[in-house]
Amino acid sequence: MWVLVAAAFAVAIGYGLVAPVLPQYARSFDVSVTAASVVVSAFAFFRLVFAPAGGFLVDRLGERWVYMSGLLIVVVSTLATGVAQTYWQLLVFRGLGGLGSTMFTISAMALLTRLSPPGARGRIAGLYATAFLIGNIGGPVLGGLLAGFGMRVPFFVYSFTLLVATGVVAVFLRGGRRPSADDGIPEQEALPVREALRHSGYRAALVSSFVNGWSSFGVRVAIVPLFAAANFDAGAGIAGTALASFAVGTAAVISVAGWLSDRYGRRPLVIGGLLVSGVSTLVLGWCDTVPLLVAASVVAGMGAGVLNPAQQASVADVIGADRAGGKVLATFQMASDSGAILGPVLVGLVVDLFGYTAGFALSGGLLLAAVIPWLFARETHEHLVRGTTGE
Repeated sequence: MWVLVAAAFAVAIGYGLVAPVLPQYARSFDVSVTAASVVVSAFAFFRLVFAPAGGFLVDRLGERWVYMSGLLIVVVSTLATGVAQTYWQLLVFRGLGGLGSTMFTISAMALLTRLSPPGARGRIAGLYATAFLIGNIGGPVLGGLLAGFGMRVPFFVYSFTLLVATGVVAVFLRGGRRPSADDGIPEQEALPVREALRHSGYRAALVSSFVNGWSSFGVRVAIVPLFAAANFDAGAGIAGTALASFAVGTAAVISVAGWLSDRYGRRPLVIGGLLVSGVSTLVLGWCDTVPLLVAASVVAGMGAGVLNPAQQASVADVIGADRAGGKVLATFQMASDSGAILGPVLVGLVVDLFGYTAGFALSGGLLLAAVIPWLFARETHEHLVRGTTGE
């Protein structure tokens, strides 16, 4: 688990290095703001379309090799992005990185699912998410500093951090493989998506994953900065403060939330996280002062921090430790990526027609609506289902 956490931190801090630089780098090829935004979306789009193939590869080849292969694909893609000579080269190279990204993301989720004890899945999911969060907080700061040496430099440094992550996995992640036919240990077939869909907890997790991707990874990144620029002086700085406040709120609760989900079950934490996220997102549309915007962002981050470990642990519960679940995990990831792609577009249209208050109301309403399937879903934590505390 610590190997996966260390690799996650190396990946996240590298991704954070290029995140604040990429739009300006794209604009340096003398293209419009829309064209620059397409470069950002291309990465998520390729992640989405390749997710089913990534899940298939995990089930057939095993997590470790797919994880390392995915990292190496992103290394090559990032290096190529850093030396791109035209906008179209930049678009293609950055988009191809999404293929590798979905490979190592699904592989990591599959490893966490298979190796985590049922009574500790929430805590481990929280620890893994914390490593990503810290990297995503520190990365943009370093990326801004490195950009002073040229906008291509962060891409080269990102490639290096990915190589470090690959080396960590190659050297230290030796155990924990699935039994092979030569071991003489029976292993069940991979869990089909259609079988997972029979579980109400998995169906509810797909819904909450979609709306969380819509709100946390789509609207928060694309719409909140525009809202800050339209309503406050020094909008760019205030937007950065709001995004950082969201991350602080998530970091403050995510580890405790994972522990609570192991002790009291996944459903209460997911429902609570959705309610907090939904209400605070609704409030964002009425924020007319910086302190109120920051406070709403912190609370929204706390809601996401409560939701995510329990949600991921619930999917791991459905799969179990003795079955491969690459396709099931890929479908779960696709739900989030779909929300992240659709959210900014549709909310942007609502904002253009009716204003920011309506846009945030739509996002908050979707988060609150996602509570409904969880109210009728079965608890997935097997120890609690059996009537124990899970400890």
